[in-house]
Amino acid sequence: MGTGPARPVQTHPLTLSRRLPTMGPMSAGASFPPLSRDRALRHFGKLLATDAPAVAEGARELIRREPHDAEAWRLLGRALRKLGADAEAGWAELRAIDASTHDPELLQAAHALRTDDLPQAEMLLRARLKAKPFDVAAIRMMGELAARIGRFADSELLLRRTLELAPGFTAARTNLATVLHRQHRSSEALAELDALLAEDPDNAQARNLKAAALGRTGSYEEAAQLYEEVLARFPDQPKIWMSYGHILKTVGRREDSIGAYRRALGQNPRLGEVWWSLANLKTYSFDGADLDIMRSALGRNDLSEEDRLHLHFALGKALEDAGRPEESFSHYAEGNRLRRAQIRYEAADISDHVRRSRALFTPAFFEARRHWGCPAPDPIFVLGMPRAGSTLVEQILASHPAIEGTMELPDIPALVKRLGGRQSRAEPGAYPECLAELDSRALAELGQEYLDRTRIQRKTDKPFFIDKMPNNWAHVGLIALILPNARIIDVRRHPLACCFSNFKQHFARGQGFTYALSDLGYYYRDYVALLQRFDQVLPGRIHRVIHERLVEDPEAEIRAMLAYLDVPFDEACLRFHENARPVRTASSEQVRRPINREGIDRWRDFEPWLGPLKEALGPVLASYPDAPADGGYGADG
Repeated sequence: MGTGPARPVQTHPLTLSRRLPTMGPMSAGASFPPLSRDRALRHFGKLLATDAPAVAEGARELIRREPHDAEAWRLLGRALRKLGADAEAGWAELRAIDASTHDPELLQAAHALRTDDLPQAEMLLRARLKAKPFDVAAIRMMGELAARIGRFADSELLLRRTLELAPGFTAARTNLATVLHRQHRSSEALAELDALLAEDPDNAQARNLKAAALGRTGSYEEAAQLYEEVLARFPDQPKIWMSYGHILKTVGRREDSIGAYRRALGQNPRLGEVWWSLANLKTYSFDGADLDIMRSALGRNDLSEEDRLHLHFALGKALEDAGRPEESFSHYAEGNRLRRAQIRYEAADISDHVRRSRALFTPAFFEARRHWGCPAPDPIFVLGMPRAGSTLVEQILASHPAIEGTMELPDIPALVKRLGGRQSRAEPGAYPECLAELDSRALAELGQEYLDRTRIQRKTDKPFFIDKMPNNWAHVGLIALILPNARIIDVRRHPLACCFSNFKQHFARGQGFTYALSDLGYYYRDYVALLQRFDQVLPGRIHRVIHERLVEDPEAEIRAMLAYLDVPFDEACLRFHENARPVRTASSEQVRRPINREGIDRWRDFEPWLGPLKEALGPVLASYPDAPADGGYGADG
């Protein structure tokens, strides 16, 4: 899947998305002091609280002298707001932004943003806002910069401040919708986008972003329609063709999705993410011409690093399918090396979290909190390692008439982050230790909040729904506390098969542990250790599905799952591949076919290069499918 919604056009960071009216005639009678422009601005700034009419007239006089004076336009907008003339104020605020396109300082900051010189852009913008704290163009650019470096909360605050000062600044509202979307707050993003489209129904960028937000909330058909409308007007947009292809893949329109990806490559054959999107169908076969095009693209000096790493992953898959494991592995390894260099990931952080969780979650801890939390039995958490078969289990369960399949929901991680999930152990309120401080009411409220957050994903009235987020294994303790009647299914696959499958996979975001074989081994080992502790302290609470057993005897394993869930057996679960529900994950095409052994042992062709993985796995590898008695952590772990 792509990393986010594609934009139909590249815009200048200062460009407005609407045409502005020309300046009307000035009012007469302004009490304008014989001061320099800068002193006049300071004078009227102080006068704003007590004499807004005089300030408005003074600002108009400054504008008459210099029509591109952004500060004077901003001052006029503030004065008009105080006078209750909101329509005129909005016009003045937009004229201030438009005037900023003539400002050398902001042009320099905009250039730094366009060329990804983010330290220079930040330095220029901080200096600008220190001198001119009401410069909405600079505030919006600082918000864009914060989003670029992943500081989404800061970005949101800056963009909301921008819109507070200039409600009609459509580019800022588009930025805000993007930031909300990136924080998985799609319903809020959709509200902002609907406001934009109500004002300008032809706003292609807003339509494109709305399609991506709709896709995240499960409204796939509506998303596809929006993409089609955008592409009908802007057909030469390869990244939008790619995003459209993702939606088509999700709803099972495989051939149409391939057509969309091919349309994108016809417009730009160097787009590595599109080549990877074809490879990520898992069932697509590249021909010799495709290999030549990808190799040729890799030979270019002007290829971006993102395109390069995606091409390496795509070539790795193509050469694996062609039976050339050594060449294939070299491309997988290079793609992973490039991606690993881009991210900050420390395997020790996960191990530390697991050790702290194993220490906190004891039988006495849960006994003291018996019957706490929200009693709703609705959620079924399917978790474990990515690429372990969790999508297959989800598809099987979602074929039952009482169970609704949704998607990989971000809501448990969002709650964890708010509880202190990024704090170190030494900091007060760190997670998971902070859970010990919560009383029964607080835990019940968290459970209800989870249900409220996930309601947007539920499209039916079925009594149960699936939250298939593999990484939720790290938060089983939280889940058990806030939703004591929720069911938890751990899907486990042979460690070498599972970890190498992750190594071959380029994830759109997150999963930083997958880009080095040793990181993968340590992560798998930590996962087994934590789940082993919960098997001890909450016996029977987690149902485990061993992937190889599910492949060998599907009916027996499916019956066992449904018995654990306390729902009657249904034959539709055996015919899961006939279920036409949308599937967003990399396994979407595989789960639309009957269970088979294809790919179950493909890791064996690559075993000569898996030494670092085996070493990191340690005793977990030898004990599979069971866990080491001590979780692999030793007596003190």
